[in-house]
Amino acid sequence: MPLRETPSGKPAPKKDPFVSLARYSEIGFILPSAVLLGFFLGKLLDYWLHTKWLYLVGLLFGAVVGFWQVIRMAIGAFGKDSDSSPPND
Repeated sequence: MPLRETPSGKPAPKKDPFVSLARYSEIGFILPSAVLLGFFLGKLLDYWLHTKWLYLVGLLFGAVVGFWQVIRMAIGAFGKDSDSSPPND
């Protein structure tokens, strides 16, 4: 199997497995941390404003932001991986 070449004619560099591991394990931390951050910020607003429902808004906001970031990362990773694939002639 020949080495893949970049558009400039140079061989594509090998991918480091630790870089891929770090990129994809980051996804597992982003979603729960965004949800927890939204929950705790909502609880803080509940405490300050003397309400009992803003934690739900914070929870939903954190979930939406977390999923949005995961989707952005997945699209970015897919775009980088597809750039290094050989063209289909």
